[in-house]
This record gives sequence, C-alpha cells and structure tokens, in this order.
Amino acid sequence: MKKQQHRLYTSVATSIAALAFSLTPSLFAEEGGTGHVAPGGVATLIDTAPTKHGWVIEGMYINYQGSNTREFPIADKLSFGLDASIDILNVGALYTFEDQLWGAHYSVGAFLPYSWMKLDGTIDLGSGPTPLRDTAQGVGDMTIIPAMLAWKKDNLQYIAALSIYAPTGDYSTDNLANLGLNYWTADPTLGVVYANAETGLNAAFYTGVTINSENSATNYKSGSMLHLEGSVQQLLPLGPGFVGIGAEAFFFQQVSSDSGSGATLGGFKGRTAGIGPVLNYILPCGDATWVFEAKWLPEIDTESRLQGDYIWVKAVYQF
Repeated sequence: MKKQQHRLYTSVATSIAALAFSLTPSLFAEEGGTGHVAPGGVATLIDTAPTKHGWVIEGMYINYQGSNTREFPIADKLSFGLDASIDILNVGALYTFEDQLWGAHYSVGAFLPYSWMKLDGTIDLGSGPTPLRDTAQGVGDMTIIPAMLAWKKDNLQYIAALSIYAPTGDYSTDNLANLGLNYWTADPTLGVVYANAETGLNAAFYTGVTINSENSATNYKSGSMLHLEGSVQQLLPLGPGFVGIGAEAFFFQQVSSDSGSGATLGGFKGRTAGIGPVLNYILPCGDATWVFEAKWLPEIDTESRLQGDYIWVKAVYQF
C-alpha cells in the first residue's frame, strides 16, 4: 500500500503544471497603484512548470479589494484616495512539446482575462478634487508565453520563462476604471522547486523583473518591478488524492523610477509585501490530473501602491 501511494504521489508531483506561472491579470499600472504582475500568480505547487508532454487547461478566479489615501497618478489624472473592487476570471492553455530544448521540457501558452471593476476615488479633474465612481467590465490584457523551460533533477526542478503582456484591453484617459493598461510588459522569470515524494514536503521560490513600455496615452513609463515569491507546502493523503497545506509570501520592489512627461510625481517607486495561507487538492485521474487551489494573500506593507487583499482560486486539468 505504501509503495502504491508513493508511486501515485511521485506521478502527481512530477506531472502537475499551471498557467499561473506567468499568467497574472492586469489590475492597474504602476502609475495607478500596481502593474501587470500581481502577487499570487506564481509561488506554489500548482504553479510548477510542466514536465509532461501534452496540454494544460486552467481557469483562475481572482478577487482584489484595495485602497490608498495618498496622491498617485491614474489614467492621466491625480487621485487623492481610491477604493478598488476587482474580480477577474482567467482562462488559458499551455502546451508542452515532446521534444526537449537544451535538455529542458519546453512549453508555450496564452490566456485572456475577463474583468469586473468598480473604483471610487477623489480625483483632480482640473477644477480640484472631485468624488468619482467608475465601473468597467470586459476583456483585459492578453498574456503570451513564447517560452517556458523546465529542467528536472531528482527532487529539484529549475524553471525559466518569459511572459509578454499585450495591451488588448480597452483603455481611455476619460475613464477611471480601465480594463487594460495601454502598454506592453515583458516579464522574464526564474524559479526553483523542491518536491520530496517520500515526505510530501514541497517548497518553491521564483523571481522576475517586469520591463514596461510607455503608455502612449499618458506619456508615462512605469519603472521595472522586481518580484519575489515563495511557498512551503505539505502534502498529505486524503481520499483518492492529496491535500496540500502551506503558506506563501511575496515581496515586490520597484527597482527603476517612473519616467516620461506624464510622471509628474517623479520616480514614484512602489513596493508591496505580504504572506498568507494556501490550501490545495491534487486528484489523479488515470493519465490525467486535476489540481485545485485556494489562497488568501493580504498585503501587509506597501508604498506608492494600493493596499488590500488578494483571493485566488485556481483549477488545472492536465492531459
């Protein structure tokens, strides 16, 4: 029985994968409080890059509630306080080729978010601070993954990936709530994952840097953001699968200043950090695998950004 359980766990631990490795929804720009890459996109067992030939289909739901009382720019305006309520549904796919590249399992993918946004703020419209409410609903900025590489050796897996965020969502300086950011972002990311099939202990660490183009509507170029995320999870047998219990922590630090004629507040470097619990369930189904995850990530220290809580629910099917 123990041997069967060990083989089952080994199969699960080496085959699960998720688009969430590089598929993070856009909320606002650095000029509006955050960027294309948000905490929770990649850090846990469900985000492990695939090492099995075939398809991964994923759906993700994200809820963010955040606010800020300081002055910051958004959509060619100045906000003197903002409350945001955002719901996003992401759907995408990832394909892993049978042939390896440089000794690594090679995957490509893409996804598209659908968002519901409500913003309440005090905004300078040219005649002084004015209370304003705005809502938006629709398709946001598309993410393209031209390369995701995974090298596996014993209990360790090394990952390198590139995500490109395309400005496909609607954007207008007449709006406070915008579905897109109106600029491109490249996000090269590196990661290392430890998965012990004997003990069920899993740990992961990822780091990346966002590189943004200029928002042509506002002449604002958001600076590059260094993001670090890590997690520890323990897998335990439960029914026909495994339950995972753990925690995730993140730290985002803007490493270059905002620039352009629209950056009226100067460098405006942002920062956020937080930690929260993670719960997942892995269910093998023959040659396929289902993985489910839920996590709550409160921000506990921010600068020049919104501050709030992220709730993520992810579901992955690999076949």
